[in-house]
Amino acid sequence: MKVVLLKDVKGQGKKDQIVEVSDGYARNFLLPKGLAAEAKGSVLNDIKNKESSKAHKIELERAAARETAAKLEEVKVVLKVKAGTGGRMYGSITAKDIAEALDAQHKIKIDRRKMICDTIKAYGNYKVTVKLYPEITGTVNVTVTEA
Repeated sequence: MKVVLLKDVKGQGKKDQIVEVSDGYARNFLLPKGLAAEAKGSVLNDIKNKESSKAHKIELERAAARETAAKLEEVKVVLKVKAGTGGRMYGSITAKDIAEALDAQHKIKIDRRKMICDTIKAYGNYKVTVKLYPEITGTVNVTVTEA
């Protein structure tokens, strides 16, 4: 009997997967416990709709990530930091500082955990890589100057 799994079933498959099981196993275990439903037209249509909805959502997220990556290429973030004796910086610049400056200066919100950068401890120009989506990355140009 073909059934659609409503929950993950150990040894059979994952949720929304169509599997072939014995009639007794389906009637006596899977169906009464609500773990599966018979693979009929309405259930199959629901699964197809869920899959197409999920694919559409993923495509929208990818498009938004590509758009954000294009914006980041054009943007330059300027951070002004106080200097000590000999022109050395007080403290260092972290991903959190860059994310806050990016939001304040250009209204682009990026999670600090998506930024790949070491702590910046000197003045100059830097390129910070941002993971926006799997296989989609952007680059932020960061300039650290003396205040």
